[in-house]
Amino acid sequence: MPSPLVTLTVNRSPPAGAWRGWQKMGTDPLHLRRVPGLTFFRLLGTGRGDDLTLGADFRRWARLAVWKDEAAFREFETSPWRGRERAHLAGSGTLLLRPLRSKGHWGGREPFGSPAAEPSTGPLAVLTRAAIRPARLRAFWSAVPASQQGLHTHPGLLLTLGMGDVPLLSQATFSVWEGAASVKAYAYAGAGHREAIARTRQEGWYSEELFARFEVLAAEGDGLGLVLPPR
Repeated sequence: MPSPLVTLTVNRSPPAGAWRGWQKMGTDPLHLRRVPGLTFFRLLGTGRGDDLTLGADFRRWARLAVWKDEAAFREFETSPWRGRERAHLAGSGTLLLRPLRSKGHWGGREPFGSPAAEPSTGPLAVLTRAAIRPARLRAFWSAVPASQQGLHTHPGLLLTLGMGDVPLLSQATFSVWEGAASVKAYAYAGAGHREAIARTRQEGWYSEELFARFEVLAAEGDGLGLVLPPR
């Protein structure tokens, strides 16, 4: 059975249109639940800049989607609904992803199935998502700066984004790397990152978590500022 197509679309509003984006976060699910071939989606606010932060960028939001196949995604991209959405945006970019590994749940579901694909030799994307126990909120957010220390200067990092579908309580990080070696090097070199992971296990910060790795197939549009190296 072929792997599903996963997309991450990042939309940016013009300065005067931020209210429209946040309004869409509430109304879009009514339409998206009826889109043919769309098997899972989440609408996500984003942090300021490239980090997972307590502050939000009110002009930028993201849509994570899982499609039955690329044809379903292309039909959606050329639909009148998507055309109307683009007409009110200052920019919109999409990453096309193939799931390689996925472990855990999001809202009680395994959105990417249980892929066991061959490792990619090209750019990789990593998604981590967690539902934070309210009693562990202070510990989680106090550990975030140390866990991200050295991330943005690490060789091989192409893109990073902090996101959340429930303010404070449900948070995700998304990053794109030149390849598997870059991901591995950061995972082992970042002391703050390793310590935060250890504490999550010891102190039970999360009620639900998910880790997934993807092959980056393409970057389309103008909302990501990502230039992929040649394959």
